Amino acid sequence: MSSPEEPLLKELERETYLRVLNPRMISGHIQGRLMEMIVRMLRPQRILEIGTFTGYSALCMAAGLPEGGIIDTCEVDDELEMMILSFFERSEHQSKIRLHIGSALEIAPKLGECYNLVFIDGDKREYTAYYDMLFEHGLVRSGSWIMADNILWYGKVVEPVARGDKQTQAIIDFNRHVAEDERVENVILPIRDGINLIRVK
Repeated sequence: MSSPEEPLLKELERETYLRVLNPRMISGHIQGRLMEMIVRMLRPQRILEIGTFTGYSALCMAAGLPEGGIIDTCEVDDELEMMILSFFERSEHQSKIRLHIGSALEIAPKLGECYNLVFIDGDKREYTAYYDMLFEHGLVRSGSWIMADNILWYGKVVEPVARGDKQTQAIIDFNRHVAEDERVENVILPIRDGINLIRVK
């Protein structure tokens, strides 16, 4: 009984499943609605997204963003750029989104922004590096929020880690890193593949 998915988002999800490898990486209807609601509650002016994929989550957050707000979203896969832009350009919220192609570790520190909200959904092996970058380069401050996606990683985080499974080990290490960081407080939301909701003290 949640509010229905917007037609543009429904089309984007369909196109993602038709044209892109690993389409399950898309945020999807319920998680997208949750992200929009969180943005509406927090009313941030600047959002950083690490990992655009095909743009679903950026569009959801943009829908909740107040006028004048900006999302900087970084995607390392340049082959997705045309698809992402084709949907951004059709959205009524396109003016709120700035797409950057390349590594967020290189791009984000150069943007000269301090963010009220950061959504981490890039390479799982780099989650801790993304997180540390936010603090080292002053991209977050007291009162900023961070959301990290896929932190339950299909349940693998509570099972013995298979040899060579660097992604699962990286997620486990990231979760521990956040839990032990006295600069923040956090709660894990067991929705879909898990979201770590983190507040900078």
